[in-house]
Amino acid sequence: MLTLAVDTAAEIGSIALADRNGIREEIRLCAPGGFAQTLFGEIEALLACCQVRLADIELYAAASGPGSFTGVRIGLAAIKGLAEVAGKPAIGISNLEALEQFGSADLRAPIIDARRGEVFAAVLDREGHEVVPASVLKVQAFLELVGTRPVEFISAGFDPGRPFTAAPPELAAAIARLAIDRCLAGDLCDPASIEANYVRRSDAELFLKE
Repeated sequence: MLTLAVDTAAEIGSIALADRNGIREEIRLCAPGGFAQTLFGEIEALLACCQVRLADIELYAAASGPGSFTGVRIGLAAIKGLAEVAGKPAIGISNLEALEQFGSADLRAPIIDARRGEVFAAVLDREGHEVVPASVLKVQAFLELVGTRPVEFISAGFDPGRPFTAAPPELAAAIARLAIDRCLAGDLCDPASIEANYVRRSDAELFLKE
């Protein structure tokens, strides 16, 4: 199942091609000004590098957040559009679940810098089920929530204040692997059903409330 996966939820993103045999190629994307102007060009370059046609893609996947509101929307819109036009399945994968793939313990706590002194975080078990639901909160509050559980903390470039497993910022390959597993397991892969997982409300919503 040849899969194209996209992660544009943070300043450093990535795109990847994968199938059931493994990852064919993953490319880092760095777009401080946003991915809107560069994403499709990067996808075209990746396909050309791997000698793959867009018509060969059997499954599309994208990071569904949490992360940059604009970045998440760009990645999801691109994947949903490509899948709809091609009549192929698509699936959204949480960045926290993708990050969790770099751990090895029975309980894993992926942590993403949410800025404003907060983090996006959750605790998941080995099968990816949430033990502590995804939320946005202060680091210390999350550590207190975790309590004495034997948890492996996993982060890409953020120090949670406890020993942690360092993960790379490129998550597209992990997203591709999870998407393939879920699609083969029978999960709904209708592009229209994909929704963003922002966890936190946008600045506009917060300002409006104030």
